[in-house]
Order: sequence, then structure tokens, then C-alpha cells
Amino acid sequence: MRIDILTLFPNMMSMFFEESILKRAQDKHLAEIHFHDLHDYSLTRYGSVDDYPYGGGAGMVMAVEPLVNCIEDLQKERTYDEVIYTAPDGEMLSQSMSNELSLKQNLMILCGHYKGIDERVREHFITKEISIGDYVLTGGELATAVICDTVIRLIPGVIGDEQSALSDSFQDGLVAPPEYTRPPEFRGWKVPDILLSGNHAKIEQWRYDQAIQRTKERRPELLKGNCE
Repeated sequence: MRIDILTLFPNMMSMFFEESILKRAQDKHLAEIHFHDLHDYSLTRYGSVDDYPYGGGAGMVMAVEPLVNCIEDLQKERTYDEVIYTAPDGEMLSQSMSNELSLKQNLMILCGHYKGIDERVREHFITKEISIGDYVLTGGELATAVICDTVIRLIPGVIGDEQSALSDSFQDGLVAPPEYTRPPEFRGWKVPDILLSGNHAKIEQWRYDQAIQRTKERRPELLKGNCE
């Protein structure tokens, strides 16, 4: 998978991809991450990529020309499955969306800033708009990092134990059940006997029951349409 990230702060972004699983994915040549500094596409000698909004009002807007020039330069080199814009009013990121994106070959992600981007970019170039929550960030770099993390870890071969990713929270519409590891008893706190029984069928049923119960308690909205 190749991901091209359009940002005003490529140095800030690159640090996130130089550790842990995201670095491993690149070392294994399972994911390519490329950063494109939008200042390089500025039409002014000062490198600015924003301007005042028509109609007045507070704040600045990312201008249409630098964004379109960068997008079109990249599209000359390859076809993108999605051109994504990180926007507070976008579709909420979900595990099912990450699963879908992990099957793509080429993604482009535009990190929003200021009051947003010129609407003409959204209308004519953006194919998918994603939000990571009902709040506003200073810029789209953090949202882009989250999107990339959720997607890249699902690529086969990135995580050593692929079953681990398949059993994550939300993969089946439920939060994950409780997990335990050694020792079997600590300060009088014991691991549930069922997990020590070796009966895999009963263990899986216990985990499913626990996931249902925990979802009811913590995220009941996830059970809508989910067969109990």
C-alpha cells in the first residue's frame, strides 16, 4: 500500500511513522508513506497556502490552487483509490471503514487546517471525508496519523500474529472481552478459572459473553443491529 500525505508540517508527521508497527510495515515494504509539503505548491514567494474567506469572517481558508496543483501532480503518477480529506464534518472513522481502506493500493490524504479548505477542492477532488471524533483539532495531521495507524496494522504481514488484529475491539461490532496473563494469581486477584481450563470452546463462549456484557455496559449503541 502507498499513502501520500499532503500536509503543512511534514516533519511533524514523519516522526509518527518512525517507530513501532508503522516503521515495521515500511521496513517490510508492506506500506510506503510519502509526505508532500503544501508550501512547495504556494503561488507566493512567502510560501503561504491560505487566504481570507470570501464574505468575511474570522480565520483563514486553505486556497484552491496550491491544493489542486499538488493533487493533480500526484494523480499524473498513479491512480488513487481514495483522495481523503480529514474534516470535522466527515464520516466518523470506524473499524469497518479501516478494514475497507486496508484493501486499497493507493491512498491520498489531505490534512486540513485553519477554517478548512476551499469548497471547490472538496467538490471536485475529494472522494472521502473522515472525522475521528466530534471535536476540532488544530490541524488534520493527528487525524491522518490515526487513520494510517488503524489501516496499516490491518495489512497482512504487518502484525506478526494476524489473528490478533482480527480479534480487536469493534471487529465484530463488540468491544473486546477482558484479557489476563501470568501469573494466575497476584495479590489474591485470580484469573477466571475458565481461562485456565484448556477447554477452548468454553473459553471462546466465555469471551463472547464477556464482550456482550462489556458492550452493554460501556457502548450499548454498538448492539443496535448486532445479534445478541
